[in-house]
Amino acid sequence: MTDRYASFVRTGAGRALVKRLGLPDPPRLRRHTPGDPLVPGPVLLGSATGGRLAEPVRAILAAAGVEPADPAAAPDPERRHAALVYDATGITDSTGLGQLHEFFHPQARSIMPSGRVIVLGTPPEECGSPREATAQRAIEGLTRSIGKEFGRGVTAQLVHVTPNGDAGTTTGLESTLRFLLSGRSAYVSGQVIRVGAGAAEPPADWNRPLDGQVVLVTGAARGIGAALAKVLARDGAQVVALDVPAAGDELAAVANEIGGSAVQLDLTAPDAPTRLAEHLAGRHGRVDVVVHNAGITRDKTLGRMDADRWNSVVDVNLSSQERINDVLLERKLVPAGGRIVSVSSIAGIAGNRGQTNYATSKAGVIGLVQSLAPVLRERGISINAVAPGFIETRMTARIPLVVREAGRRMNSMTQGGLPVDVAETIGWLAWPASGAISGNIVRVCGQSLLGA
Repeated sequence: MTDRYASFVRTGAGRALVKRLGLPDPPRLRRHTPGDPLVPGPVLLGSATGGRLAEPVRAILAAAGVEPADPAAAPDPERRHAALVYDATGITDSTGLGQLHEFFHPQARSIMPSGRVIVLGTPPEECGSPREATAQRAIEGLTRSIGKEFGRGVTAQLVHVTPNGDAGTTTGLESTLRFLLSGRSAYVSGQVIRVGAGAAEPPADWNRPLDGQVVLVTGAARGIGAALAKVLARDGAQVVALDVPAAGDELAAVANEIGGSAVQLDLTAPDAPTRLAEHLAGRHGRVDVVVHNAGITRDKTLGRMDADRWNSVVDVNLSSQERINDVLLERKLVPAGGRIVSVSSIAGIAGNRGQTNYATSKAGVIGLVQSLAPVLRERGISINAVAPGFIETRMTARIPLVVREAGRRMNSMTQGGLPVDVAETIGWLAWPASGAISGNIVRVCGQSLLGA
């Protein structure tokens, strides 16, 4: 679906009109293309006094071919940075928050369009004192505000890194930095991401981080699911693309394009989990990554919604995920080091008029992830969810014009996201290197104004 307004404002006449009337000015976002450098310019790395992550980050950047700029260099109004990365783990008291201002104030105008701001902190619940926890929680206000303030496609994130980590924590931090600094994270902003401990394996080739992985994608025939299948295959995965029989032709086209396999199956059928498990066991012997993307909408206000509309949405969007997980985990088809990624929605966080069934199901997906994360951690399996905002798909194309335009503009990017933005985020969570990342709900919404 074409965003005609964004196309218009990129013309000469459009730029003049936007400037004169103060209209929203959607920036061109830097998205990933295979072969791109991690960042298109220098990265400025700073640290609070006593920070514990600056040196590991410096090593990660060096391994990625990025030479950090010197924060002690004399100010240069002409110098531009592709990213600002700050280790705030040394801030143990509210009086230390001034160090954030000291670093970011002189650099606020130095960041390039579609630049990246990443602040590294300690999870407040793992801090050594209430004062430290207070200061670390305060940093979230900084990063969310920067995401809304810097504009021009700049994203801002807070990454909480456990102080009680292991080798997996370092690998998980590298995985997270590589995702957030790259064009893969173009539509992810204002997020708090938790990197804990856990089994994580760096890939032999970061350009193909899913080599050798068997990945199941449900709802793969179109939209986000089709983009998912293509991104995961690009990254080296052997994709099992699943959708309902009615979408068989589109599903086959996607599977053929990526060299994957197609499975036609109605996930609400009573025997669907068993049939799926038998297929995966017989064809592959395992499934390394399960991506629960299949979903439907049946919109009506609650007073007008019949039971069939309610039940069908909850069954497809939530209950089918529970049933599939139960069978695949019971049969140990998801091995240690496996990944489960579910697709939620900002509707499950903020609610949405006329979508009580959908919002309930997507909030349930968040509950599923948060409740299973500690259980699966014992088996070396991670589970996370993405929560898309306004994404340009066939479904959003059917939304009335005024509502559609509001959805596109009510975020820090002043535009809708693309299916590939959701796919790239899921791909990162699926990487073997992301094993220390579990229990996260990552919004892919351009920092929507809805739901904080």
